[in-house]
Amino acid sequence: MARPLALPLALLLAACRSHSHESAAPATSETAPRCELPAPGSLSPGSGPTSVVGRPLQPCSAELQTGWFRDGTCNTDTEDRGVHVVCAQVTREFLTFTRGRGNDLETPHPGARFPGLKPGDRWCLCADRWKEALDAGVAPPVVPEATHAKALRHVSQQSLLDRAVSP
Repeated sequence: MARPLALPLALLLAACRSHSHESAAPATSETAPRCELPAPGSLSPGSGPTSVVGRPLQPCSAELQTGWFRDGTCNTDTEDRGVHVVCAQVTREFLTFTRGRGNDLETPHPGARFPGLKPGDRWCLCADRWKEALDAGVAPPVVPEATHAKALRHVSQQSLLDRAVSP
């Protein structure tokens, strides 16, 4: 039986704080933003895909039909050998890097429902390619809320969060 996703409480709290509204006044117990953390065991595989921040997986792109299922999310299944789970906002440096590795993401391929990417587009990248780009110093920013938890099998949470952009 698969175990529920276990994320450090500090990571979940940090994600929660990033979604709260800050005020100029110091927070008190009455004014501090409330954060609904998932109940222990509630992130089991049967509850739907989760993101690397332990919340339900959010869409990566509304404009582009990205992802293994071409539904705009970085969801996956056992047939996805490339593990297309990292929601990235591609950069010129990354596009040049991946083209040099034999994967041209800029040229459209309409028959494969691929529009071609330009810097700033959000796309579900293969976890290993993102890690390879990270090691080369050209990893594009990621959207943690839209990056599937399976990415954590290939890259650390901290590496993803260090390159985070807002959803």
